[in-house]
Amino acid sequence: MSAETMDRSDPLTGGQRGPTPAPGLVLVFAAGKPAAVPLALDGAEVEIGRDHPIFAAHPDTRVSRRNSLVRFDGRRFMVIDLGSRNGTFADGAELPPDTAREAARVIRVGDSLLVPIRDVRPMQRLGVRVAGDRIEGPSLQHALEAAAQAARLGKTLHITGESGAGKEGLARAFHACGPASGGPFQAVNCATIPEGVAERLLFGTKRGAYSGAEADAQGYMEAAHGGTLFLDEVAELSPAVQAKLLRVLETGEVLPLGASKPRRIELRFCSATHRDLRAHVAAGTLREDLYFRIATPRVIAPPLRERPEEIPWLLQAEAERTARGLALHVSLVEACLLRAWPGNVRELLAEARSAAQSAHAAGSARVERTHLSSTAGSAFAPPGGAAAVKKPSEPTRAHLVSALKRAEGNVSAAARELGAHRTQLRRWLARHGLDARAYAPQGRRTRGKGD
Repeated sequence: MSAETMDRSDPLTGGQRGPTPAPGLVLVFAAGKPAAVPLALDGAEVEIGRDHPIFAAHPDTRVSRRNSLVRFDGRRFMVIDLGSRNGTFADGAELPPDTAREAARVIRVGDSLLVPIRDVRPMQRLGVRVAGDRIEGPSLQHALEAAAQAARLGKTLHITGESGAGKEGLARAFHACGPASGGPFQAVNCATIPEGVAERLLFGTKRGAYSGAEADAQGYMEAAHGGTLFLDEVAELSPAVQAKLLRVLETGEVLPLGASKPRRIELRFCSATHRDLRAHVAAGTLREDLYFRIATPRVIAPPLRERPEEIPWLLQAEAERTARGLALHVSLVEACLLRAWPGNVRELLAEARSAAQSAHAAGSARVERTHLSSTAGSAFAPPGGAAAVKKPSEPTRAHLVSALKRAEGNVSAAARELGAHRTQLRRWLARHGLDARAYAPQGRRTRGKGD
């Protein structure tokens, strides 16, 4: 698999290579095209303007010579407009001159977009990689490498992550990097298997096993012989089928329905759920013995909200698939960077396709925010149109710890990142025995509850 790394460059302001995070910005969109240029803040602030080196390879004539000042105070990125000709926007809102405002998601100067990030070192090292049809930012690259390492060291992998975040892509990486890469890759979504037929679909059937079984039928497991079997939503299988699956994984033998002798198979096994497997065990939907067989090693598919640098590239790829030469307007990319995308990459691509089709049908040469559905990437509301926020799915303990670390124990900031209300986040923290104050800098640990 060939891969091209886009804008993989050395830090523009001198790099911090030690363990201390390097807060900074990433230029993700400039003058109509995606970018991936990291900029570490020098002395906790940086002045953005047309002559800054960050625009050397991505010139934007709508950026003023002295456009904006960005500061990081240890907790937040604060932005000040320096009297620019076309203004400065923080999270979609235009700033009055000489007034500092927080930017949590995106900063717009001219026709360019910069994403504030607490540690730009991964972007400095890895950039954004285009690998075939897949766009890979640093978080996704780390997850793919973890899947590849699991393939080199063992025969099983479990993947967790939200719906649409790319779990099958990680499973395919596990397959491609292992010794069985030349064999078949058999992907099965257990949640879509009709009740009562999972056993024969997975393990196959012998002729005469039941009324209508007029010939031997190969199951998914035999179809994966010599390769990799990927079972998505594995906990949706019934306990009886789980027991039979466990036996196959432990013995390497599959017994088709109605057969008297097992058949020997050789395969690698990858499973996935959109919830933590331990929650399935606690709920009684997953056998404990199967859990201990498949739960480790584990890789997390990072949600799209943790991969904002990928969004412009994903949008461009979908626009080009819809109509060659169709360009992106900064308003569309900014809107997409500001939305939660509960359906992750799957939802973004579907909505981008719809917006591109609307633009093309209207005869527009570029896709703008007006072509994007007003509900795209937003939380769901109940029937009747009453305003409400979709209850977010509960993150894993690892996700919670990650968010708290990035927010340095600030509950409000962590809640924003996770797309949840502070009250909901506190419930999750209590359920997992986590104290937000433990992740705050030493000087703030005794003050309040991390707000």
